[in-house]
Amino acid sequence: MRKFAIRGLKALVAVTVWSSLTAWCEEEQGRLTWHASPRALAEGAVITDWPRFLGATDNAATSERPLLKDWGEDGPALLWELERGEGYASPVISGDRLVLFHRAAGNERIECRNVLNGEALWDYAYPVDYRDRYGYQNGPRGSPVIDGDRVFTLGVTSRISCLSLSTGELFWERDLQAEMSIRSSFFGAGSSPLIWGNQVVVMIGAERGPCVVGLEKETGKHLWGAEETWGASYASPQAMGDKILVFCGGESRPPQGGLIAIDPALAGKVIGRFPWRGENYESVNASSPVILSGDRVFVTQCYEGGGGVLLQLTEDGFSEIWKNEDLGAHWMNPVLDAAGETLFLIDGRNQQNARLVAVDLDSGKELWDEVILWQDIVDGRPYNLGIQRASLLQADGATLCLGELGSLLWLQLDRDGAKVLARHQPFLAPQSWTLPALSQGLLFLMQNEEDHLTGAGPRLRCYDLRGSGEQLTKPTLPR
Repeated sequence: MRKFAIRGLKALVAVTVWSSLTAWCEEEQGRLTWHASPRALAEGAVITDWPRFLGATDNAATSERPLLKDWGEDGPALLWELERGEGYASPVISGDRLVLFHRAAGNERIECRNVLNGEALWDYAYPVDYRDRYGYQNGPRGSPVIDGDRVFTLGVTSRISCLSLSTGELFWERDLQAEMSIRSSFFGAGSSPLIWGNQVVVMIGAERGPCVVGLEKETGKHLWGAEETWGASYASPQAMGDKILVFCGGESRPPQGGLIAIDPALAGKVIGRFPWRGENYESVNASSPVILSGDRVFVTQCYEGGGGVLLQLTEDGFSEIWKNEDLGAHWMNPVLDAAGETLFLIDGRNQQNARLVAVDLDSGKELWDEVILWQDIVDGRPYNLGIQRASLLQADGATLCLGELGSLLWLQLDRDGAKVLARHQPFLAPQSWTLPALSQGLLFLMQNEEDHLTGAGPRLRCYDLRGSGEQLTKPTLPR
C-alpha cells in the first residue's frame, strides 16, 4: 500500500509538473514569433551592451558600427517579436541577455530573453495594484538597470527588486512606497535607478523628504536620504563625475521642482539646487539631464514657465549660463552631436506643435527647426505621417528616430539642417514613446498599443541592423 501511494504521488507530481510545463510552453509558443536569424557581424564590428535606459553612456548614444542604413522598400529584417503587457519601460541588454519589464495579468513581470531569438531564460513576477488616473497604461515606466550579474527594477508603485541576471534569483526587494510614505504622483513612479559604486540611487519623492535615497547594492539596506522635499519626477538620476544630478518635480501644490546635485560620498548631501518647473499644477519634469563637458548640464521641460536652461555646477551650486523658453522637451531626451557643440531635441508638449530643433550650445540660440511630415501608402492606404514627439538615438554617425506613431527613420542631423536617409513603418500604433535599445547590431522597438495596420497588440520587436551584408547565419531558433 505504501509503495503504491508513493508511486501514485510521484505520478501526480509528474502530471502536475508536466501540465505546468505544457502550459508554460503553450504560452511561450503563443507569445513569441520567430522570423529569421540575424546576419553575421561584419569583420571589425564594434558592439556594446545597452544596460540602462539611455544606454551604456547615459546619453542615448552608442559606439556600435557598422549599422545598416539602406533598408530598401521592406525596411530592416524583423528577426523576432514577443507579445507583452502594459508599460513604457525600455528593454536593457547585457551580452546575450535582454531584460523586459512590463505588466501582465495583474503582475509586474521581469523577463530575461535571449537577444538573438527571444528564447525565454527566466521570469519573475509579483502582484501590483495600480490604475492610471488619466487612462494611460498601468504598467511600469522606469526601465531596468543591469550591473554585472544584477538586475534592478523600480515598478510603478515604487517597488524595487534586485535579481540575478544569470538565474533570475531574487536577491532582495523593498516596497518603498509603504516604507517611506511616498506622495501620490500623476502617472505612478517612473524614474529608472542609477548604480553608483556600491549604491543604488533611487528618486522616490517622500512627502517631507527625502527626495532621493541611496541603497546598498548588495542588500538593499538604506544608506542615506537627500533632504530635499521636491517630489519624484519622470527623469532619471545621472552621474556627473563624483556627483549625482537629479531633475525632480512631481505632483505638488504649488508645483515645485528642479535640478539638485548630490554628493553620495557625503551621505547624499545636497550641494546644489536650481528651481526649474512649469507654473501649472499638472506639469512634470520628465526629460533626464544632459551632462556636458566642463561640469555643465542642460535640463528642459515643456510646460508654461519652463523651457531649456544650461547650467554649470560650481562649489557654490548651480550658475545659469543661458536659458531659452522655447526649448521645451516633454519626456524625450535631447542628444548631442559628436563635436559637443550642438544639441538636437524635440520641442513641444503636444503632437500638433512638436518640432525638431538644433541648438548652439555656446549661446542657446536655435540654428534651425523642422517639422518632419510626409504622406505614405501603408498597406494600400494613404496616411499623413510625421515624427511628432519622437525618440532620438545617436549611432554610427547618424540618428535613429522613432516617431510616436511607430515610424522609424535614419536622420542626418548637423548644424545646417536635417536630412532623411531612410524611412520605414514597422507598425502604426499610438504612444510609441519608448526609447529603442540597440546592442550587437540589433534594434529593439517597443510597440505600446495596438497596430492599426495588423491589429497586433503590444509587443517587443527585434530588427537586424547589422551592416555586414553577409548571408544569414545558420538558424538560431528558440528551443
